[in-house]
Amino acid sequence: MEKLTINIPENKSTLVKQILKGLGVTILQESHITNSEYKKKLASVSTWSEEEVKVLEENKNAFQNFKPEQW
Repeated sequence: MEKLTINIPENKSTLVKQILKGLGVTILQESHITNSEYKKKLASVSTWSEEEVKVLEENKNAFQNFKPEQW
């Protein structure tokens, strides 16, 4: 698959997109995210306490020490 970037005059954009879609071209939309929207997304990211991370590490180590039964 090849990626192609083209600049289309605003008044021809719809027509060109219809033609390209008819040919099976995937059109990716640019995301226009503002700083405030980005900050909101970052603020909603959860954080883990040291205790929660410790439990995850212990469980990871338990799986690494797991020995499957031989038949």
